[in-house]
This record gives sequence, structure tokens and C-alpha cells, in this order.
Amino acid sequence: MASMLHYFNFGNKASATKGAEVKPTPIRALPASWYTAAEMYELERRAIFSRRWLFITHSSRLKEAGDWLRYEIAGFDFIINRDRQGNINAFHNVCRHRAYPVIEEEGCGNKKIIACRYHGWSYGLNGKLAKAPGYQELDGFDKERNSLFRIHVKIDVNGFIWVNMDAKDVPEVPWEEHFEDVDKQARYQENSINFDEYEFDHTYQMEGDYNWKILADNFNECYHCPTTHADIPAFLNLDSFDSDVKDGHIQHHCVSTPEQIAKGLNTASTYYFPNSSMTVTKHWMMVQKFLPKGPNHSTMAYEIWRHKDANEEDFRLINDMYARVMGEDKVLCNNAQKNLNRGVFVNGELHPKYEKAPLFFQSTCREVITEHFDREKKEGREIWPARQQLPNNAKVSAKDEEICSGLACGAQKEVLAW
Repeated sequence: MASMLHYFNFGNKASATKGAEVKPTPIRALPASWYTAAEMYELERRAIFSRRWLFITHSSRLKEAGDWLRYEIAGFDFIINRDRQGNINAFHNVCRHRAYPVIEEEGCGNKKIIACRYHGWSYGLNGKLAKAPGYQELDGFDKERNSLFRIHVKIDVNGFIWVNMDAKDVPEVPWEEHFEDVDKQARYQENSINFDEYEFDHTYQMEGDYNWKILADNFNECYHCPTTHADIPAFLNLDSFDSDVKDGHIQHHCVSTPEQIAKGLNTASTYYFPNSSMTVTKHWMMVQKFLPKGPNHSTMAYEIWRHKDANEEDFRLINDMYARVMGEDKVLCNNAQKNLNRGVFVNGELHPKYEKAPLFFQSTCREVITEHFDREKKEGREIWPARQQLPNNAKVSAKDEEICSGLACGAQKEVLAW
């Protein structure tokens, strides 16, 4: 955190003479290579998406036993479900036998048992192996060691679901380290927000030819709003727009006008590092996820809830405005990425006030990635926190892995060529 504060010039002594006005200075953004390089994307998969807590959705989407949701984030395909005991679980969408996906359908559904259609292995809703045809005839096969790969789950006080891919029994990064009390924001009480009163309405998504961080940079500032978003002044007072940055989240806020309050357009928006946000109003709620698909491609995924007392007009007013803004942002991000890919632009100077939140986001990326990169450099190997841990008796598999690590398997050779 000390280096992050230094990055924002906090605590630095001014060199100007006493009494003279000390003006803030612009700050250089992350270089274009961080938005274009395939090696950087793979490092982000290991350093960020394998280790950090990811904000996903609200538990109200899983009402009945067997309900499931399927997601893919940065190449990690996983499912979240509710079991017969009412627990919410998350698992990698991969059969323990030959790695076939245990759920092939997209989106959501309900299954009373999780069955792989490749060889007929099946699992209970709690992820435990129920049946492996023919394996009952074998000695030494332990069903308990062949459950689905479990993903850590956190349900916060508002009912939102978070996951962590770390394969350790206890995640290396505690949820509280970056998100403590983010679910207890005073503005929820001040605006009488009760998340249990919102009913899931619909989802939609857009594909974009840009790096996920471009969209995060764009979402977390409104410096561009007056020139690109005609709808914004209807629900944001741009003169008072500001962002509070803390640990792993960014809280956006502004002073709403009496007209905005009367129409239920005053918003409470929070960005959760690395790639999600939640925006809620009196009538409407949106969970937005920026889903990396590669260094130059992302999916913008939206889940929309309607307050149970909202009428159609109030709901459509805010929902349609936000949908237009998201579409406009897609155009901005696509065009910016095109120029990053051309190899001319390296980086620009960002405004320390109007682009405070993107600078915080970029600084967080830099610290998390640099820390993991240094660990890999020290150990001389890629570190995949989400990867399956082989049992002690899998010595042949360990040897196989050792051989591959000495070759150009995948991108390893290039990434580790320090």
C-alpha cells in the first residue's frame, strides 16, 4: 500500500517555495503492452484471476436445489449451484476423469445430478463423485479423492456471491483483506436499499475487441461523459462526481438533484477489483462483469434485477439509459484498442483528479502482477494457484510435468525467458 500511496504522490514533500501554490501533476498510465501482449494476459490469469476474490452475482438467482449458473472468466469455466442442503457451491466445470465439461449448456438451469456425458461419471450437487462406471472393480480407487474441483465461495451480508480459484484449502488472499465492510456501505441504509427486494429480470452481453482493462479504465471515470454520453446528466450530477478508492474496491458517488431523487435515478455504484461492478437504484440493479477472453477480446456481461415495487416506466427509464451508455462505451473501447495495437502509442498522462479511479485500478494491477511476477522469477517457473494439486503418490505424473516444463510447452518458455 505504501508504494500505491507514493504512486499518487501522497506524502511527498513539495519542492516549491513556502506559500506558493503546489499544483498536482499528471501521472503516466500503464503502457500499451499491458493491454496487447499475450504473455501479459497469461500472467494476469495466474496473478489476478487465480488468486483474487471475484464478485459474481446475487444468490437470489439460485432459488431451488439443483439450480446452477455457468460462467467463464479469463479462461476459467466454472459453475455455481445450490445443493439439497441449501448450500451454494462453486466448481470448475471439468470432469475428474478426462476433463470433459460436466455441464455443456450455457447460462443457467436446474439439474438434480451433475453427469458427464463422455464416460458417464456423475456427481452429487455437493460435487462428490456418485458413480464412475467400472471403477468399482478396481483396487485403490478412492471416490473421495475424485470430487469436482471445488472453488471457494463467499456470500456477503447482502447475499452477493464471490468466488476464489485458489486451489489451496484456505485461499492465500482473505476476502476481508480487500473487501471488509464493502457490503455495509452507509449509502445502502441511507437510500433504504434492501437487496432481497430485487427480482432477477434478464441478462445480456456484448462482445468487444479490446482488453478487459480498457473497459475497467473507462467505467471508472466520467471525464469522458460530457462528450460521449448524452444520457449521463439525467442520472449523474457530473459537477459533484467523485470516487472513493480503498483496498480492492472503488465507490463512485455524486450529489443527486431533487428531480433525480424523485425519479429514483440516484445511483450507488461500486467497482470490485478486478473485473466487476454493481450499480443499484431505487427501481433497478445491475451486476456488470468484464470477462477477459484474450489480450484483445472481452465480453461485457450484464445481469439485471428489478425492484419488486418498480413499475414498467420507472424500470425502463434507468435500464434503457444504462444500456445505451454501455453500447457507447463499447465503441470507445474498440477504437482505443485499435490504436494500442498499432504500436505507436505507449501511454498518456492521466489527470490525478478526474481519472483518480483508473489510476487506482492500474496501480492495483501493477502491484498484484509485479508481486506474482517476482515470485515466479525467484522460483524459475510459472505459478498457477488454481491448478490441481497432484497427490503424493502421483510420482509418474510429476515426472511428466517436469519434462514438459523443460520444453516450450504452451507459452511457458517465452514467459519464463527473463
